[in-house]
Amino acid sequence: MAETNGLRQRSVDSPSKGKSYGSTQDNNASGGATFITETGKAADKRLDQHETYEFGGPWGVLAIILGFPILMYYLWICLWFYDGKLVYPTSVDDITPFLLRMWEHVRKDASPNLYAWKVYSGNFFFQLFIAWILPGFKQEGLPVPSLGYKTLMYNCNGIQCWYTTIVVSFILHWTGIFRLTEIIDNYGHLMSVAMIYGFGVSFLTYFHAVLTKTTIRMSGNAVYDFFMGAALNPRLGPVDLKMWAEVRVPWVIVLYLAVSGACKQYDTLGYVTPNMLFMCLATGLYMNACAKGEECIPQTWDMYHEKWGFMVIFWNFAGVPFSYVYSVVYMASHDPSTYRFSTLGNVVIYTTLVTAYFIWDTAMAQKSHFKMQTQGITKFRQTFPQLPWNTIANPTFIQTAHGNRLLTCGWWKYSRKPNYVADWTMSFTWGAIIGTTTIIPYFYSVFFITVLIHRCSRDFERCAIKYGKDWERYCAVVKYKFIPGIY
Repeated sequence: MAETNGLRQRSVDSPSKGKSYGSTQDNNASGGATFITETGKAADKRLDQHETYEFGGPWGVLAIILGFPILMYYLWICLWFYDGKLVYPTSVDDITPFLLRMWEHVRKDASPNLYAWKVYSGNFFFQLFIAWILPGFKQEGLPVPSLGYKTLMYNCNGIQCWYTTIVVSFILHWTGIFRLTEIIDNYGHLMSVAMIYGFGVSFLTYFHAVLTKTTIRMSGNAVYDFFMGAALNPRLGPVDLKMWAEVRVPWVIVLYLAVSGACKQYDTLGYVTPNMLFMCLATGLYMNACAKGEECIPQTWDMYHEKWGFMVIFWNFAGVPFSYVYSVVYMASHDPSTYRFSTLGNVVIYTTLVTAYFIWDTAMAQKSHFKMQTQGITKFRQTFPQLPWNTIANPTFIQTAHGNRLLTCGWWKYSRKPNYVADWTMSFTWGAIIGTTTIIPYFYSVFFITVLIHRCSRDFERCAIKYGKDWERYCAVVKYKFIPGIY
């Protein structure tokens, strides 16, 4: 056996012979390379150029930019004011009155009022402040082709920031300075402020990159480049804004919306339903996982390839927190009798959540730790909770001509995207927790599977260009894209 940068490689020709492979791992399974071949550099150079439009090109992204905020308002209005029913004009003559009713709901109940500005801005700048000052674990990212394969250092203090947030929030709630119950009651107002932040930061980031000549992979169309992003790794002092925004803003808000819903139930009912507790657990697990494993994020495609544009910024600041927890919004405004589960139903959905979480958490850890191993990193943080089978001691992989490696063991031998399957299963339970009372809370899982399929097509296409015949070898070993034995 040969030792390669702390990663033991076993040679094998085919899976039927029970042999191993040595290669890269990208967002789906590839690892950071310590040596990039000339072939690999040529492929990376091509991938760092704009070749084709995605999302339907400029007109498609313009439709998303304008349409998604409208959709968010519409679904919230249906959920909050129309008992979760999808309302629509019943005739041509009703179109104008219908639009006026929708506008009146937005104008009155989703105005960006002073309370919403104080709360959203307070959390926004508090998270930025503690990310700036708190010490953290220094994690080296993957080599960035556009930076001449330079690696960036990341201050991973997410777990410190997360527990600081919990303590501060408890004190504010307990003393009555800021009652968590009020958050869910001001959902519409907060959502509007979040959208303003999403658009505002997107414009600032785009124009800053253009003015400072730090743009990358530009198409030449301003609308499309605004959507996809112009900057790759924008930073504010020690804070990597892209990584900060991915964890510290959306998932903190998601959890606190669930906690606020639980507080509201306790104040009005005198107890918290198992369904609402489920959402507190689900969002809490997700937030804690992002914080405890933050050092794995620099190893992802999001950090070293995806640009920071409207697509990512708006989604992190507004889309995720205000379209993923519609079940909480419904439960906070409806009698529990409309969505109550039997004991067996609760057991099934809780078990499904925990199982999916275990697979998701360990799959992500296996992939990220493998990437770190290829960089010679063999000791990993032990933040709580560390789950069994989060690191593969003697991983098998395919060594590519590019210089990277493709992981072929652990959860990653069953599917090219086992983390996506588990992640989507969790998203489905977030809607299923209220049964079939309304379909709106299922928006998260429906939208998410669409995003995942599109992202996979982008990733697989990129990997095919990057690795050529080695990608074909990998696909022959790991046959299924998502669900083992099915697809």
